[in-house]
Amino acid sequence: MRFCLTLSDYFDINKIKNTIIEGDTIENLKKIPDESVDLIFADPPYFMQTEGELHRTDGTKFQGVEDEWDKFSSYNEYDKFCFEWLKECKRVLKKDGSIWVIGSFQNIYRLGYIMQNLDYWILNDVIWSKPNAAPNFAGTRFQNSHETLIWCTKSKKSKYTFNYKTMKHLNNEKQDKSVWDIGICIGNERLKGEDGKKIHSTQKPEKLLYKVILSTSKPNDIVLDPFFGTGTTGAIAKLLGRNYIGIEREHSYNKAAEERINKIVPINDDITNLKLEVKPPKVPMKKLVESGMVKENQSLYNKDGIEICKVNIDGNVYDNDEVLSIHKMSAKYLNRTNNNGWDYFYVKENELISIDELRYRYNNMEVKHG
Repeated sequence: MRFCLTLSDYFDINKIKNTIIEGDTIENLKKIPDESVDLIFADPPYFMQTEGELHRTDGTKFQGVEDEWDKFSSYNEYDKFCFEWLKECKRVLKKDGSIWVIGSFQNIYRLGYIMQNLDYWILNDVIWSKPNAAPNFAGTRFQNSHETLIWCTKSKKSKYTFNYKTMKHLNNEKQDKSVWDIGICIGNERLKGEDGKKIHSTQKPEKLLYKVILSTSKPNDIVLDPFFGTGTTGAIAKLLGRNYIGIEREHSYNKAAEERINKIVPINDDITNLKLEVKPPKVPMKKLVESGMVKENQSLYNKDGIEICKVNIDGNVYDNDEVLSIHKMSAKYLNRTNNNGWDYFYVKENELISIDELRYRYNNMEVKHG
């Protein structure tokens, strides 16, 4: 059940989960309890300082950022505003939580400076590269085709969440990088009013928030967005089985966000539940031999079905030259210094079965009979 709150309410964190708080960001942040949220995504005003109208090459007007919420009288006013909301965000963030802040060349350096002065610890700056970015219509400078996200923890000592294995798996088993190619929000994803115009001038794409939330949160975590807009953060948090709290002063945005989030059906699968992040059971190779799941002198193969070595009674393995651990033997054949042998070796039982699968079977058997 979702509802909007006003400034007259005192906030119980459990009562404001999965709600939109309508009102001023800083005033409402001050009413959220200390160290109560796990993750923050902040998409603040950029203070773009646009002047005059922008026109496409065919003469039609380009709908850029002309909103009142993006206007400040000076850098000093903007910096003070950012200092205040970033200070409050640090207060409400759990000690092992993390925060993402997004901006463009107009403001991202100021945000980074303020965050470091507040003793946030920067983990990454991520480039959101936009393959379908709007051109520079005047042809007076390079096309602005990216924005920057700063990912920080509350302190250098924070034991933050990073779902490395999940993101690697989704990146074709390659380590995910800090440059993300994601198109800007277009088509059916872009929320529009009855007049056919964009409801929000800077709506972020769902794929961007999917990567942010999936990579740095756990199921049932609380994700706070102090500049909620039309609710992309809330929609993806709900989709991934996380809780959200949104703060937004514009009623029209809140109405659109609420309608949008109500349509979301959460996904409950191995990815959203971070099954890849579960630490493997501590089962030595010797235990598999003792249990009979792997036999002495049984051949081990690589993923291509090529025989590599045989199993010793003590759990080590041997080829024609030497006796080594499964890790050292796999590293030898991969020409590496180190390697995880559990991921490399297979046994043949009508088909190839990973020895990693065997240790899970052994562990489940022990738990069942334990």
